[in-house]
Amino acid sequence: MRIPLSWLREYAQVPADASAEDIMADLVKVGLEEEDVHRPSDTLSGPIVVGQVLSLVKEEQTNGKTINWCQVRVVPEGQEQPLTGKGIEPSGVQGIICGAHNFVEGDKVVVTLPGAVLPGDFKITPRKTYGHVSAGMIASSRELGIGEDHDGIMVLSTLGLDPELGTDVMELFGLTDQAAEINVTPDRGYCFSIRGAAREYALATGTSFTDPATTVKVTPAAEAGHRVVLEDSAPIYGVPGCTRFVTREVTGVDPSRPTPRWMASRLQLAGMRSISLIVDISNYVMLELGAPLHFYDADKLTGAITVRRANPGEKLTTLDAKERELHVEDLLITDQSGAIGIAGVMGGATTEVSSETGRVLIEAAHFDAVSIARSRRRHKLPSEASKRFERGVDPQVMQIAAQRAVDLLVELAGGTETARVTDAGEIPAATVIELPAGYAERLIGVPYTDAQTIEALEGIGASVVQNAAGFAVTAPSWRPDLAIKEDLVEEVARVVGYDQIPATLPVAPPGRGLTRAQSQRRRLLQGLADFGLTEILSYPFVSAAQNNAFGAPVAGTTVDAVTLANPISKEFRFLRTSMLPGLLDTARRNLGRGFRDLALYEGGLVFLPGERLGSSVLPPLGVKPSDEVLAELFGGVPEQPWHVAAVFTGHEAAAGVGFTPRAWDWADALDTARTIADLLGSPLEVAQGSHQAFHPGRVAALKLNGEVIGYAGELHPQLLKDADLPARTVAMELNATALMAAAPAVVVAQHLSTQPLATQDVALIVDEHVVAGDVLRTLREGAGALLEDIALFDVYQGKGIEDGKKSLAFGLRFRSEDRTLTADEASEARAAAVALATEKFGATQR
Repeated sequence: MRIPLSWLREYAQVPADASAEDIMADLVKVGLEEEDVHRPSDTLSGPIVVGQVLSLVKEEQTNGKTINWCQVRVVPEGQEQPLTGKGIEPSGVQGIICGAHNFVEGDKVVVTLPGAVLPGDFKITPRKTYGHVSAGMIASSRELGIGEDHDGIMVLSTLGLDPELGTDVMELFGLTDQAAEINVTPDRGYCFSIRGAAREYALATGTSFTDPATTVKVTPAAEAGHRVVLEDSAPIYGVPGCTRFVTREVTGVDPSRPTPRWMASRLQLAGMRSISLIVDISNYVMLELGAPLHFYDADKLTGAITVRRANPGEKLTTLDAKERELHVEDLLITDQSGAIGIAGVMGGATTEVSSETGRVLIEAAHFDAVSIARSRRRHKLPSEASKRFERGVDPQVMQIAAQRAVDLLVELAGGTETARVTDAGEIPAATVIELPAGYAERLIGVPYTDAQTIEALEGIGASVVQNAAGFAVTAPSWRPDLAIKEDLVEEVARVVGYDQIPATLPVAPPGRGLTRAQSQRRRLLQGLADFGLTEILSYPFVSAAQNNAFGAPVAGTTVDAVTLANPISKEFRFLRTSMLPGLLDTARRNLGRGFRDLALYEGGLVFLPGERLGSSVLPPLGVKPSDEVLAELFGGVPEQPWHVAAVFTGHEAAAGVGFTPRAWDWADALDTARTIADLLGSPLEVAQGSHQAFHPGRVAALKLNGEVIGYAGELHPQLLKDADLPARTVAMELNATALMAAAPAVVVAQHLSTQPLATQDVALIVDEHVVAGDVLRTLREGAGALLEDIALFDVYQGKGIEDGKKSLAFGLRFRSEDRTLTADEASEARAAAVALATEKFGATQR
């Protein structure tokens, strides 16, 4: 909301030397946010004066263009030019070249003299052109930055102006004014008006305030006005779409009259374009009182006005000349011809005022905020009116706003007020809130006195009655956001001053902290960073191809995924079922920027829809849903386990003098998965696996209690080629939620034995298709309780090994908790392990 200071001064005590920055600084004290300063003089400076065309000679040029060589008087006749400077004639008559043709001799115009600066840092200087020295410029509204009209120069008589020659145009057009722009939060819709802003300024500065609504004298109705019927067969959440509809009528309006310069200047400084006198009056009243109005050409209306919901298939051509298909939830203004406007959003083309309008019907109505907000979003029709209606408009100001518009139409457009007035509907009952004594102090921590509480609440426009229990507070009609006692406490704190609230460090309740799952996630993510990986954060939006490639182990399988209703990209319109697409995109982006050695990881949610997705149940607002409704809603929410994934490409370190770094390989991906399990203290089984996104034979399935929860290994060569990633890039991903659930409540460190270790190695020859992990598990089983650890340290095929066979070498570590093992005991356990491997796999010792 832009607040012109000259307008604000009419209703608040603003110091004469106050700047827009001063106003914003004061309004910040009462919770409003500063946005910007708008000051025409920052980009426009004089001398810019009123001049009169004395002579005009048309001269045709060789380029086919006709220019006007003008003599323009810029001081009253008989007076000397008080201004000095290069190009300024002491006689007061300037020679100026002008290319526009919409003026004649005798017209008063706007003249920018040498030394003036126009928007865009355009400096006016004397210059020789078309065989003359042009000492100045006759300006258009666009060149001055006060309008969009560039078809011709500004002829002041068409604006209803006849100022003295030499008059300062900056003062004449209000260009020395300035505006403070504030950001209005959704609960403070009343601040979208000079009325609301002036009230808040008075609160912030402790000065008096004149409510502009009290300055309007409403003419009582002498006869029935235009018939209005309020219907709502399908109110949203049980709230009628329109609770009050006021009309007043003005006849004999002259739409050709120009908008007064003071009004056009204020509208422009407030961020609105001057269109025509009738439209400008509507906008002016809206900005002043916060009540959006709509003006109808009364002669174009047929029959009574009915406010109702749209019928199926109904259409309307709005003021922007677009035909819109209406929704049954849309609240419409209609007459016997059909829809003539979307209530509170935009009017229809059939009844708009025009250059031929003589009789104006003024509408001032109160509409339901939800209805207006839904229609505005549905039709993508943001407007100044809808912005105010969806935040709440004062229902008691309708007659006042309509009367203010009548008064301006009579004063400026030559109209005649009629006594025909309609006031359909009723004013909603005022909200009375009980505020217990001392409640504000208990909630805020400041010992507010009763006098402070009453003064603050009366300052915002509420009426306060003190009683034995505290205060009975009647909320002002323009504050629909005040509904409960906490709202009142917030207002007391705001008005008395946020700076009065002491800064205290809250003490955390004993015995509380991170939940078990939060601690596990933090330990896991920090552990991977300690392991040398870099954490990233990627978007959860992926394509169908990415979900199908990484979300299903078998090629050709289509994965069910959650589809976004309003995606940021048509291609990436699904929620991820795997973390790897985002990691690979990040890796590719970093590789393209010169980072060749990458070890990236990410933890986040994946989205796995079940048999049912979403719910047809839409619980109403303001009522806690029942357990059955909540169960129905949660039943349609997709499962969202927390996954952790990592991608490695390049080398584990940068190359150096005399040092050749090791390239990342599948073992690093597998070690990362094992590290995650170790950090959580969870069991993790590793077995040979198969997944379409991974290289066949170089992928491990990660299992928990026999169920696959992830994969680790080298990515498929074709996938890497298509993704423009280096060959041999490796990755892992697992369901960390499942691992965390299986983790013990307390991870206990292993006992450190004082007994010595006995080590033995064994090399077994098996068929080449036998999985090394299966042999390792068999050896562990056969070795018995004395085996502390076993690891595969070599796989060999070649000279000395029969074709179709391979050699697997294992290191076995034996230890007893209560004695030193003999060599015979270790050898006996080793022999038992070999015997079981021979039985299961036909293994022979090498």
